[in-house]
Amino acid sequence: MSKVALVTGGTRGIGEAISRGLKDAGYTVAATFAGNVEKAEAFKAETGIHVYKWDVSHPDECEAGIAQVESELGPVDVLVNNAGITRDGMFHKMDFDQWRAVLSTNLDSMFTMTKPVINGMRGRGAGRIINISSINGQKGQMGQTNYSAAKAGVIGFTKALAQENAFKGITVNAICPGYIATDMVAAMPEKVLESIVSGIPVGRLGHPEEIAQSVVYLASDAAAFVTGSVLTINGGQYIANG
Repeated sequence: MSKVALVTGGTRGIGEAISRGLKDAGYTVAATFAGNVEKAEAFKAETGIHVYKWDVSHPDECEAGIAQVESELGPVDVLVNNAGITRDGMFHKMDFDQWRAVLSTNLDSMFTMTKPVINGMRGRGAGRIINISSINGQKGQMGQTNYSAAKAGVIGFTKALAQENAFKGITVNAICPGYIATDMVAAMPEKVLESIVSGIPVGRLGHPEEIAQSVVYLASDAAAFVTGSVLTINGGQYIANG
């Protein structure tokens, strides 16, 4: 029986590439989505990947959704915490709703999604948790105090959880993508996009598949000795220490 991988925000953008990559690697994949039913159903029809709708910022929805996934597909062996949103704005103009929405979806989801699967992984003595952070969680970004704070929190969460669960055969790692060629990035004004690319030493945007293949590696048995790590994938735009 193939291992089960659960990918949040797994029907679009980087999450879609991760879902496809894990399926191609032989996993049974469940992909969550928050709102676009039409897109999710089209993705399911094309790929055969199971899709589930719930809000990762709501503990009760996560608990019920994960219970449904495990009932239908089996215990979650690999959890990819990928779902995220932005509500950009300069901090002096930002309201609390903008702050709270991003922290709830991008950081609270580390708890709401991981808590329902961690005890099962510990009991089985195996598991992979892969958290998608961001270059802006490492270096910060003007107009994204909320997003940068949340994604920096993901890194801290990853490192702490890795230490707690290494002896149980569970690895916990984070990936920090730079600017990736998704629909969201492609929708930026041309001049803004040109400015971003000019600051990337390799001279291009990243491909979603490059993030996906890193997830596939971290999910594999070959990465059993990799835990608590932060993998920076940004074309040299920001080079982190250690």
